[in-house]
Amino acid sequence: MLRRFLCTCSGGGSTVTAKKKKKNVVFLGSPQVSASVLDKLMAASQASDSIFKLAAVVTQPPSIRDRGRKKLMPSAVAQLALDKGFPQELIFTPHRAGEANFLSNLLGVNPDLCITAAYGNILPQRFLDIPPCGTVNIHPSLLPLYRGAAPVQRALQDGVTETGVSLAYTIRALDAGPVIAYEKFQVDDSIKAPELLSILFDLGSGLLIRELPFILDGSAKEKALPQDDSKATLAPKLTSEESCLSFDQEAPVLHNKVRAFTGWPGTRAKIQVANSKSNGFELLDIKVISTRVCHKGMQSRDKDEILFSGDALQIPCAGNSWLEVTELQLPGKKVMRARDFWNGLRGQKLKLPSQLEILA
Repeated sequence: MLRRFLCTCSGGGSTVTAKKKKKNVVFLGSPQVSASVLDKLMAASQASDSIFKLAAVVTQPPSIRDRGRKKLMPSAVAQLALDKGFPQELIFTPHRAGEANFLSNLLGVNPDLCITAAYGNILPQRFLDIPPCGTVNIHPSLLPLYRGAAPVQRALQDGVTETGVSLAYTIRALDAGPVIAYEKFQVDDSIKAPELLSILFDLGSGLLIRELPFILDGSAKEKALPQDDSKATLAPKLTSEESCLSFDQEAPVLHNKVRAFTGWPGTRAKIQVANSKSNGFELLDIKVISTRVCHKGMQSRDKDEILFSGDALQIPCAGNSWLEVTELQLPGKKVMRARDFWNGLRGQKLKLPSQLEILA
């Protein structure tokens, strides 16, 4: 139960309610999408009628993000907090959320509530036991669907037409806590993972600000709905080994994978370019950046030939489907339009390699 702060005046024997003390909120997050949530949370905390204050920020330790510089850089969340003038001594960067020194520092700021948004660290029970109002997470899926590290990416890979964001209490089981609120979002077939992540965390920020009064007064716990574990699906972390496109799959499957894997690890494909000197073909490894599904491709005598139409390479796929590649990247080069790549071939043919040619 939340404590009430009362002031008893001895003069007239009357009881006057003292000004309510603001609740201490601790925010945990790391990447840019988390920084956008923190920005809105900081703005809300500074409003004249705010019922909470930001007591601390927790984020991943500095890491090397620019390979050329080899310099440790703060996370996007830490950088935003510093830019906004947040006290550096209240920005905690533990390697693990169960570290004794970190938990001691957390206790020192006396948090009433902890909020997580793509923090990237497992929270032990010793952490969860500290804030009396609990820990609340912004999760970019309609829970119990897509529990795990890559909910947006796996949803796009599955070709969903609807997803959303959930605000849920954190428990020790993976993304399985009671859901306080959610908001749905319709997904079109061109949106990519980074854009969808940004949209969903923006929606999640709005949900969080709207629900904060009820979370802080405890009433949110009463209305939060338990998840139906029987309907749960998992969204495991992406791996670089998954990045290769195999054109023995149908075009919509490959298009959804390109959208899902945009950012990291990206999608790669091997194609063959005719070599005019040797009258053979050279294997070329490309990064596929942007695609769309072609419902009726051009016809060629060679079923493995890659053609060009309009602004895209047309690649034959399984089930008589065609994948159109509109942007690609060659090794060591910048992203280019498919038209520029095609013009640079100067009439050299493209085709898909056989499995033996890929392995050779």
